[in-house]
Amino acid sequence: MLHVDLDQFIAAVEVLRRPELAGLPVIVGGRGDPTERAVVSTASYEARAFGVGSGMPLRIAARKAPDAVILPVDHEAYTEASVAVMATLREQPGATVQVLGWDEAFVGVDTDDPEAYAIDLRRAVLERTRLHCSVGIGDTLVRAKVATGFGKPQGMFRLTAGNWLEVMGHRATIELWGVGSKISKRLAALGISTVAELAAADVDLLVAEFGPRMGPWFRELGRGEGSRVVDDTEWVARGHSRETTYQADLVEPAEIEAALRTLAAAVLDDIAAEGRPVMRLTLKVRYAPFLTKTFSRKVAETADRDEVLAHVSRFAADRIEPGRPIRLLGLRAEMPMPDDAREGHTPTRSGW
Repeated sequence: MLHVDLDQFIAAVEVLRRPELAGLPVIVGGRGDPTERAVVSTASYEARAFGVGSGMPLRIAARKAPDAVILPVDHEAYTEASVAVMATLREQPGATVQVLGWDEAFVGVDTDDPEAYAIDLRRAVLERTRLHCSVGIGDTLVRAKVATGFGKPQGMFRLTAGNWLEVMGHRATIELWGVGSKISKRLAALGISTVAELAAADVDLLVAEFGPRMGPWFRELGRGEGSRVVDDTEWVARGHSRETTYQADLVEPAEIEAALRTLAAAVLDDIAAEGRPVMRLTLKVRYAPFLTKTFSRKVAETADRDEVLAHVSRFAADRIEPGRPIRLLGLRAEMPMPDDAREGHTPTRSGW
């Protein structure tokens, strides 16, 4: 199985539209105005050399790379490019394609020479879209996904059971797919800092910390194990989210309530199109100057709009600190999935 990842996808699409930007530091974020409150969506490799990264405030990115070209986000252009890439992947001989997002997908194929197949696939994507991609080759989805990082940019790498610990064993657990900063800190508190230590960890210790489902899964992750099936079933959203950065801090309860209702209305419009109830709410609050807190709460399943809005109001009242200036609010609503109990399903992180 292969993991295909477009190199600096958003920045690359922008350079295709503006060839004169090739080789220059390019930053994409917000409305392209660093004097406004916005964050970096992506940065070209040239901009990353200055320390610019995704999620960084745009004004700080502009300070780090003063000569960079800063462009506004254009969702339609990126969607169009992504559709062309995924169509190209599906046209490859014997390919089963599982789309993961705008710029990445798994490709399952029966071949004796995956490296040659990867070369042909990269060539096909480049000829069709003029976009470069990197390919990870693995005998599980986890190994293929992790391998891609070693192939970037414009290359490929293979990770299998045979070389997994040799390549990954000494690395920090945060370098694993599915392990973020919070999980890595919890693992470190258990004395588990490296991938090799996680692979050899006492499963009872992990179960005590993470529960009967996620505990064993984290040990399997440390071993690079997991699903060996590329699933081309049509993607179904687990949830929908919206967030807004405000140009002036929100302080008054009335304006915070109004902002939350606006976010909730947009999220519920998206949810209504799915025809499934809401089962969990996640609230994201970024206080001035830049402290972000995220809270999650399970709610009784409901498709009633007014009931969800009431849940949001109570949730916010419980969690938002009164009188503290707010620069960003975000809301995510999750729905039950038809395949939540499916065996072999690889858990992934949500957008937050």
